[in-house]
Amino acid sequence: MRTHHGISYVDEGDGPVALFVHGAGTNASLWSNAIAELRLERRCVALDLPLHGRSEARDELSLPALAELVEEFCADLGLGTVDLVANDSGGAIAQVLAVRHPERLRTLTLTNCDVHDNLPPEAFKPTVELAAKGELVPLTAVLLDRPALVAGSVFGAGYERIDDPEALVERFLRPIFGDPERGRAFERFLVGLDAKDLVAIEPELRRLAVPTLVVWGTGDPFFEPRWARWLRDTVPGVRKVVEIEGGRLFFVEERAGELVPHLREHFAFGLRQA
Repeated sequence: MRTHHGISYVDEGDGPVALFVHGAGTNASLWSNAIAELRLERRCVALDLPLHGRSEARDELSLPALAELVEEFCADLGLGTVDLVANDSGGAIAQVLAVRHPERLRTLTLTNCDVHDNLPPEAFKPTVELAAKGELVPLTAVLLDRPALVAGSVFGAGYERIDDPEALVERFLRPIFGDPERGRAFERFLVGLDAKDLVAIEPELRRLAVPTLVVWGTGDPFFEPRWARWLRDTVPGVRKVVEIEGGRLFFVEERAGELVPHLREHFAFGLRQA
C-alpha cells in the first residue's frame, strides 16, 4: 500500500490506467482478485476512500465531495485518462465524477451500486437508521469479537458464501470500527450519503457519452437488476448490460473471474475510441 495526502492506495502493473473505487464498509482490497488478473496488462490503481482501510478521515464526505477527492487524487498522481470501475456507493461516486469530469474517463464500468433515488437501498435503511442513532458502532463491536456472526449480518448479505469470516472482519470492519472515534465518523458518513445528489445529476447522465459497461449480479438484495436497466435506458454511453446470475453485491471479489473478461473487452473498446 502507498499513501498520498492521507489516502492509501494500491498501485500495481503497467499500461493504461484502470482505477477501482469501492463502496461503504469495504476498501481497496475488494478489487484484489480482479487486479491480480489485470496487472500484467494494466496499471491498476485502487484507493481506500476516507475512513476505509488505511485512509484518514475527511471533514466533508458527501458524494460530490468524494467525487472531487477522486478527481484530485487522479490529478495529483498524474493518472491521465482512466478506465473507472466502481461498486456499491463507489458507483454513486463514479456517476458524480463522470458527469463533472467526463474528460477524466476513457471508459466507465458500473457494478451493483446506488442509482438515482435508491440511496440508501431499502434493505440497507435499518443500518443507516442505526448509524443515525449512534447504535451501529456498539453493534459492530460485537462482530469484531465474534466474527462468525458476520455471515448473518447486512454485510454478510453481500456475499454468496463466506468461508473465512474472521479474515473478512479484519480486512474490512476492524479498520473502521476498531477505533470508536473512527466508527462514529463512519456513522456520520453513512447518514450523509443523500439520494438528492444522484437525482440531481440525472440530466447530465442523460447526456453522458463516456463508453459505459454495466455488470450486475442478479442475486443482490440491495441493488436489483432493474437499476441496471435504468442505467441502460438513461445513460446514452451504455454499450452493454451484463448479468452475473446469482451474483451479489460483492461479486466483484467473489466472482472476479467472470468480471475481468468483460472489463478487458470494454477497456479495449475504450482504447480504440480514444
